Amino acid sequence: MTFPPDHPPVARARIGVLLTNLGTPDGPDTRSVKRYLAEFLSDRRVVEIPQLLWQPILRGIILNTRPQKSAEAYAQVWGPDGSPLASITKAQSVALQGAFGPNVTVDWAMRYGNPSIPDRLNALKAAGCERILLAPLYPQYCGATTATANDKAFETLAAMRWQPALRTLPPYYDDPRYIAALQQSIEAGLAGLDFEPEAIVVSFHGMPVRTLEMGDPYHCHCQKTARLLGEALGRPVIITFQSRFGRAKWLEPATDDTLEALPGKGITRIAIVAPGFSADCLETLEELAIRGRESFEEKGGTHFAYLPCLNDSAQGISMLRGLIARELEGWPVSP
Repeated sequence: MTFPPDHPPVARARIGVLLTNLGTPDGPDTRSVKRYLAEFLSDRRVVEIPQLLWQPILRGIILNTRPQKSAEAYAQVWGPDGSPLASITKAQSVALQGAFGPNVTVDWAMRYGNPSIPDRLNALKAAGCERILLAPLYPQYCGATTATANDKAFETLAAMRWQPALRTLPPYYDDPRYIAALQQSIEAGLAGLDFEPEAIVVSFHGMPVRTLEMGDPYHCHCQKTARLLGEALGRPVIITFQSRFGRAKWLEPATDDTLEALPGKGITRIAIVAPGFSADCLETLEELAIRGRESFEEKGGTHFAYLPCLNDSAQGISMLRGLIARELEGWPVSP
């Protein structure tokens, strides 16, 4: 087809896949963390309190006290490539590049912080992606994670004159690929230990109980993942919820309380996993692997192992490849 001389440039039609994760500050310093927390905690999907009540608390108290403490925590896990969450999500994107044919571009973005969802969606559109699969890397659906990532994408499309077609990756909390990948990863991790755990603790990010009461399926999804994982491993697991914040009642049992209580029950050797996180981050590397270990050992625990998330492991990438390929079905992925 020949275009007239004054026709605007038209990129060759492509398909885009955008991996999205929660977010991270640009650096492990107080100013960067404060900027990140201001964006994160201002999201009405995350804090479901009327803004007239919440914003004075956020601006007057939380953003003047929490950033320094959080920055110290980030500094303990920050690596040569920056934030673990960002570097691992990028590595997942790189590992999937080319997996779906030469006509499919895989990119990545953060819901809060950089690179942002609007920035990468616009970049995919500019590169000729007329169809885009938005892939929130949250196995269990929650309004405060999956929904807000999708919200940001929809908001971006609302400002476009020429919108690409959009699909979203559904939650995969009970997908056989996901459960099998977790099983293989955990069994490999257990085989590498120099002790036999008496219990496996399965820790998910916590949510206020109010989210369950309002109809959010997150708690149910976590419970089913834990049940299927225990069946796959052939042994019971202890399900807990971490990262409580504020005075509201959160999902229980709490991970920190459980870790402190186990030695008193005669369980002094444990392994802990966090299957709700697709990539290791502050909540796994600092909250569980460092602080969790400390609290467990202070109460008499003798052996503690944190087993990594799926990350960009062979099992994790194979799982993502299968999930994404299924969602791309029906789209012309070959030239």
